[in-house]
Amino acid sequence: MKRRTFIQGLAALGVAGALPLPLSRAFAATTASPVSVDQLPRLEGKLTLYLGRGEGGLYENVLQAIQDKNPKLELGIRRGPTAALANTIVAEAKMGVQRADLFWAVDSGAIGLVTDAGLAHPLPDDLSAQLQPQFRYPGWAPVTGRVRTLPYNTERLSAEQIPTDIMDIAESDLSIGWAPAYASFQSFVTAMRLIEGDDKTAKWLKKVQKRAKSYAGELGVVMAVERGEVDIGFANHYYTLRLKSGKPDANLALAFTNDDAGCLVNASGILALSEDPLAVNFMRYLLSAEVQSYLAQEAYEIPLISGVSQPQGLPPLASISPPKVDLTQLADLRPTLDLMRASGVL
Repeated sequence: MKRRTFIQGLAALGVAGALPLPLSRAFAATTASPVSVDQLPRLEGKLTLYLGRGEGGLYENVLQAIQDKNPKLELGIRRGPTAALANTIVAEAKMGVQRADLFWAVDSGAIGLVTDAGLAHPLPDDLSAQLQPQFRYPGWAPVTGRVRTLPYNTERLSAEQIPTDIMDIAESDLSIGWAPAYASFQSFVTAMRLIEGDDKTAKWLKKVQKRAKSYAGELGVVMAVERGEVDIGFANHYYTLRLKSGKPDANLALAFTNDDAGCLVNASGILALSEDPLAVNFMRYLLSAEVQSYLAQEAYEIPLISGVSQPQGLPPLASISPPKVDLTQLADLRPTLDLMRASGVL
């Protein structure tokens, strides 16, 4: 779906499915029905949004569509790396300055930096009710999710040959692709530290490093797996789905571990830094059925409201068992970076 089509169809795009989107069978609690943009209040006035760099410009398409539907909205956007913008928001607050009304981050760790500083305003109950129960937080709204996966080369491996415990990867003889400098990987290591402890995580990193080949990013990891340079990789799910959408016969499939950091579900998210009701009403648009459907179809990200189909090519999420981790706990990366450096990974 191109930007022009999305903009023209924003008010009319149907919900892509009728079933709720649980991330496991335990997440089947009732949520509110998805809300169409036609049910939302018009946006009028000035807002400043700090935007962490989105996926492939698709977040920019969403923002443009919202502005096109709301011509009386004056939206100023400051763009930059998510972590840098989070640090800027905290620094500005310490100086008694508030330049942003909203912060849309591509990683929940950056959200945690801002919420831990006490800068996020509470969400109204009706907005939180749009989200899957396990993604309801008092100070921010997750927008879309992503699952940590093990992409593997189907000519070199079968699914049965891949460990279902992330810790067992370190004991296997598989060749591995990873991107240790990549933010999503570091969030994954942070989750492992929280679940397994620093000592076990450090030992895991050192063992994996002996058979791992490093890449600049996780798209590079997935491409290397497909070429057969390595057996498996560590990457967010959407890199594999995007590659396969352009190359359906790719020698590539997804495997998942169970109830550990290897299948962590992370999220992009947005929070209000201003008490202006306009800021919260803007957030409602990102949780609308139309925007959630668009990001699922085009970015292959996981919608976090009920009633919108998951990305094509992702197995039923009811079969995936992510660990129970408060995503805002991923904010403190310093111990993770220190551990990765001490282990020789960075």
